[in-house]
Amino acid sequence: MASPVNPPRGMRDFLPADKARRERVLSVIRSSFAAHGFDEIETPSVEDSDRLHAGLGGDNEKLAFAVMKRGLTVEDLRAADEPLDLADLGLRFDLTVPLARFYASHRAELPTVFRSIQIGPVWRAERPQKGRFRQFVQCDIDIIGEAGPLAEIELITATAATLDALGLSECTVRVNDRRLITSALTVLGFPLETHPAALITIDKLDKVGQDGVVAELRERDFPAAAVDALEAFFQRPMTMEFLPFGERSIRRLLPEGVDDAAIAALAAIGHAVEEGRGSDPHHPLVRFDPWLVRGMGYYTGTIFEIEHPSLGYSLGGGGRYDGMIGRFLGTDVPAAGSSLGFERLVDLVDLPAVTGAEGVALVHDRDVTPATLVALQAALVAEGRRVRLITRPRNLAPVLDQLAASGFGEFAFVSADSTVDDLEFKPLS
Repeated sequence: MASPVNPPRGMRDFLPADKARRERVLSVIRSSFAAHGFDEIETPSVEDSDRLHAGLGGDNEKLAFAVMKRGLTVEDLRAADEPLDLADLGLRFDLTVPLARFYASHRAELPTVFRSIQIGPVWRAERPQKGRFRQFVQCDIDIIGEAGPLAEIELITATAATLDALGLSECTVRVNDRRLITSALTVLGFPLETHPAALITIDKLDKVGQDGVVAELRERDFPAAAVDALEAFFQRPMTMEFLPFGERSIRRLLPEGVDDAAIAALAAIGHAVEEGRGSDPHHPLVRFDPWLVRGMGYYTGTIFEIEHPSLGYSLGGGGRYDGMIGRFLGTDVPAAGSSLGFERLVDLVDLPAVTGAEGVALVHDRDVTPATLVALQAALVAEGRRVRLITRPRNLAPVLDQLAASGFGEFAFVSADSTVDDLEFKPLS
């Protein structure tokens, strides 16, 4: 018995109708991003292994697929201390690390403030499960070279407008600032050197809840007094309630003594987004989330995530990562970005299918010569039609159904002496 011919685990094939649907959604995303002044680039699917494992990708570095060096010998295998010693390349696990390398490579050819679109597949060695794949598409926009809050404001505004264009106007953007959460940890008594580990645990808040976070922090031997202070703060009224943006409401959700400058900067970003969009004050787009972390280790300032009321997970997010490009370039360059998780997004979107009026099928008898068929096809293509050649089957109905599902709108029968002027097109539906 032959084994099933399936794609690798966690990866998928897409039938023509599915592919067409995905491309419609991608087309809207591309058009919206471009309308907001971003330019599309493309980077390779693989990057140097050392670059992918430079400590910038957080836990995702552990999920990177490695590409083994060519020409390895048994002696190389024996001499390797760890598996990565055998790899010189790896599949990209996100689009931000490749963008930083791209900018470092092409800085002289790019504008002072560079606004990029990058859309493509990324790979992570996840454990496959519902909604989680090993190959998936990300849709990123980034602004490099803008140190002020305009970058975050543009990114959030462009992302929200794109979601609106896709019919997902009910989305909310949860916003925080890495400086605020690290300042809060310091106020609560967590030593600076423990912050990265503490943030990894706090980032699980949506999954394990407050009690789970506190329990894990205790198991990992963080200072007991600091964990007690965090637990007490969790239990304060309104600590986890997301209020409309403003300095006063942000302060109400944070311990006393946090970074005032970061509070003011974040409040200004939220106000500018709402003011610029003309948002309904009773249904604001932006919400402050005091314990939003985002797992990537490269974020240095504002961070945000996009949520939809029908989902228990985010549709994407982003933030400021001023320190990353300097790792490649040797000179610090301000940068911020936003990413939409396409695979989660596409399942929510219900865009109308292409009408297919321009697509026609030529259903021909078997005695029609190939030269006649391609001549008819060429003439119709020259008129702007999409043309498919179909040998006339015994049972035409299922073939017509397949054509309609593929976006074709009409068909015509072709005989050996048919000309373009003789063709009588009939609707498929």
